[in-house]
Amino acid sequence: MEWFTAPDYWLSRIVFQRGLAGLYLVAFLAAALQFRALIGARGMLPVPDFVRAVPARRAPSLFQWRYSDRLFAAVAWGGAALALAMAAGAGDAVPLPVSMLLWLLLWAAYLSIVNVGQTWYSFGWESLLLETGVLAVLLGNDDTGPPVLVLLLLRWLLFRVEFGAGLIKIRGDQCWRELTCLYHHHETQPMPGPLSWFFHHLPRPLHKVECAANHVVQLGVPVLLFTPQPVATIAAGLMIVTQLWLVLSGNFAWLNWITIVLALSAVDGSLLVGDHPQPEAPLWYVVVVCAATALILFLSRNPVRNLISRHQAMNRSFDPLHLVNTYGAFGTVGRVRDEIVVEGTDDPDPHPGTVWREYGFKGKPGDPWRLPRQFAPYHLRLDWLMWFAALSPGYARDWFGPFVERLLEGDRDTLRLLRHNPFPDEPPTHVRARLYRYRFTTWAELRATGAWWHRTLVREYMPPVRLRAYAGGRR
Repeated sequence: MEWFTAPDYWLSRIVFQRGLAGLYLVAFLAAALQFRALIGARGMLPVPDFVRAVPARRAPSLFQWRYSDRLFAAVAWGGAALALAMAAGAGDAVPLPVSMLLWLLLWAAYLSIVNVGQTWYSFGWESLLLETGVLAVLLGNDDTGPPVLVLLLLRWLLFRVEFGAGLIKIRGDQCWRELTCLYHHHETQPMPGPLSWFFHHLPRPLHKVECAANHVVQLGVPVLLFTPQPVATIAAGLMIVTQLWLVLSGNFAWLNWITIVLALSAVDGSLLVGDHPQPEAPLWYVVVVCAATALILFLSRNPVRNLISRHQAMNRSFDPLHLVNTYGAFGTVGRVRDEIVVEGTDDPDPHPGTVWREYGFKGKPGDPWRLPRQFAPYHLRLDWLMWFAALSPGYARDWFGPFVERLLEGDRDTLRLLRHNPFPDEPPTHVRARLYRYRFTTWAELRATGAWWHRTLVREYMPPVRLRAYAGGRR
């Protein structure tokens, strides 16, 4: 069945699968290291409470049938170990059916986590990792050439990621049409990186060039993925360059890296290393791939409707298995940046002269003299949700109170999510939160003060509270 496989893409298949396994590794590590405070049995949004309220048909997960922190840790660390093995080439060292089963186990394990992760796992790159993971199952291993149908499905997914992101921008904030969004974006993005300050201070004409180039790559170039080589490879290369630019300018978890991995699957590897003879695909494999392709194309009807809709949704899943989803980012760009600063005191009765000490977060802006750090592709879930909480208290209604309660308790797992705990010996008597307006300093301010940020108090976000205020809601 010569029509079924594309032997020239053997290297692209290897690079794609090894890269995807590396991203699975990062995702499982993030889950293992953060889950106890976020969704553990005593977490801010406990999984046991969630599964009692949400039926398995709406959120299929291993943890719908049984949950314990020990079981979750086993799934997360086991997934990390399997992902590491696949990144090292385990998928090519076993027969084709076993390789497919291993990829399926990775997908099922991470699906079980995402479907009980609630707001902590509500990001588009969770669905993108799962949808890409399904296609990795079908892509096979060194026992056969990469299926043409799956390679096309990978390009279809990449097309939807890029084109959806381009449409949401053009349809959204007027600044994208005026090419002025990047006057603000590098400063107001959820989690700036170490170079974001410098990107923000690029000349404004260059910011306009960035915007225009983004529109070309996201709205025009994706169509070229479905043209003959080497044009498709050039299109993929342009997307990779754009994503690397985004990697340098901010922290977007693994969103940019998984887009790069998808683009690498469209590169014709024979242009670099030549042929690599592979066995013919077995009939059962052909049947499985064809059936799965038909199912994915059928499920694609909802994302297509969303793309052509005036009311395009951003980052939405249309089925509980996250098989085919819709994507997009930054349809609206903020003009100002507000940050929540969380403080505590050991004063038993706070008064105007009380000394308040600030908690330090790992990724989100806090100390004005601290240069933002690079964390992507690792995902700091609490830091990201703090950005949303600053936009509107409604985003934090379910978890901010439990977060403060755990600070008052001195909860070890919660404190591990933070960079600095100002109360190492015993918990504070009171905790409060204040909203500050942040902006990047100018070159002159940086030279004079050494501060990367300038902040001014906007208002009180949460008045001082003590532990007994939450006594009625303890678990």
